[in-house]
Amino acid sequence: MAAAGYTPPHPVPFAIHTVCPAASVRIPVRAVMTAIAESVASDAVTKPAPRISFVSLGCPKALVDSERILTHLRAEGYELARRHDGADVVIVNTCGFLDSAKAESLSAIGEAMAENGRVIVTGCMGAQPEEIREKYPQLLAVTGPQAYESVVAAVHEAVPPAHDPFLDLIPPQGVKLTPRHYAYLKISEGCNNRCTFCIIPSLRGDLVSRPAADVLREAEKLVKAGVKELLVVSQDTSAYGVDTRYAASRWQDRDVRARFYDLSKELGELGAWVRLHYVYPYPHVDEVIPLMAEGKILPYLDMPLQHASPSVLKRMRRPGNQEKQLDRIRRWRETCPDLAIRSTFIVGFPGETDAEFEELVDWIKEAKLERVGCFEYEPVRGATANDIGVQVPPEVKAERKRRFMEAQSGVSLKLQRGKVGKRLQVIIDEAGPTVAKGRSKADAPEIDGSVHVSSRRPLRPGDIVTVKIERAEAYDLHGIAV
Repeated sequence: MAAAGYTPPHPVPFAIHTVCPAASVRIPVRAVMTAIAESVASDAVTKPAPRISFVSLGCPKALVDSERILTHLRAEGYELARRHDGADVVIVNTCGFLDSAKAESLSAIGEAMAENGRVIVTGCMGAQPEEIREKYPQLLAVTGPQAYESVVAAVHEAVPPAHDPFLDLIPPQGVKLTPRHYAYLKISEGCNNRCTFCIIPSLRGDLVSRPAADVLREAEKLVKAGVKELLVVSQDTSAYGVDTRYAASRWQDRDVRARFYDLSKELGELGAWVRLHYVYPYPHVDEVIPLMAEGKILPYLDMPLQHASPSVLKRMRRPGNQEKQLDRIRRWRETCPDLAIRSTFIVGFPGETDAEFEELVDWIKEAKLERVGCFEYEPVRGATANDIGVQVPPEVKAERKRRFMEAQSGVSLKLQRGKVGKRLQVIIDEAGPTVAKGRSKADAPEIDGSVHVSSRRPLRPGDIVTVKIERAEAYDLHGIAV
């Protein structure tokens, strides 16, 4: 299981969730459907238009796919419905990485079929349509990931657009499923790695990097539209541009290479928080740490390490020379003392011995990572890891996860308590009468902790305020706006 996150401590009540372990983010489906409707509430048209209901499951990369599909459909005059039973057609963007994610996707498809009956399926699970068709043969269409044109063509066939170019307008930044103050920015598709537990390359193909100028134009539009935080995502962010040999493209008055450092530097000039996700520990990541120390991009790295035992990492076929990661982390912190590293780890990988697990526990105590999640290994159909070692019994995996998180909880609590008395910048996510909920620079939305902010003045989502921290928990902080 290639998980890169952990379950947030405060899940959204009464919302259906799905977890994409390859991406680390929980997507509340009903909240997403509400966000869709609200994002276009002001785009009213004067004549009836076809109505689309949309469900987006899985990781931030899939969420960006959903936004692209919705932007295209909105440009053609389609309206977006809050409910399945009020729509002309339902689109379900699926996650197909783990069996549990597939079950969640099939459940969402079944709900759409029951409430509407006219359903189009896309996304990672659509790359292997037989299982979907076997259970729901009446589906209008099934397409694979990133198949935007196929999805739109299926919608056209199901319900032709009633498009009026003078009335059916969309904002320049497109339709977004996230709150207005932050957005995911996908810089590439696919992955060149062949980790033994992962089938993402078979679902999404090899690495295909976007030209740097295209990424920067999209980022600029987002910032001009009011986005305060850009969350850079891909399957392997630090490999950006390898497939194009770092080809340059024209941005404003200069050429910018499709290279991890160059793109990070340019994004840091746009005036928004820039947060880097899914960064493998390649040596050239060292170049980006000074940008964090200078305040150009956030001092935050989401780095899915997965294990610490060299023998397990070898069986996993993990990239990035992770055996030397402790030394690298020390150097990074010397350059940027405020650096926060989040990662996830797998326990119970096939063949994992007691000694290998103890190596992992010792490592996590020494590394003192700020944000950590842990998952029990879950076999993935088609993954070579299933056959490379003896399967660890479920009860052993559960006990190892408990011990791992117990060790990390102590590390987290000590690090959090070290922030008491400090003043931190916090971006507000949720307003409240007297206490708002936000995040520090060390916290990504939905996957990390929160900062609960008491304030005498009203705070709105997207506000960035200075907060004096008064109390700390293992994952959350409490403070007063100053």
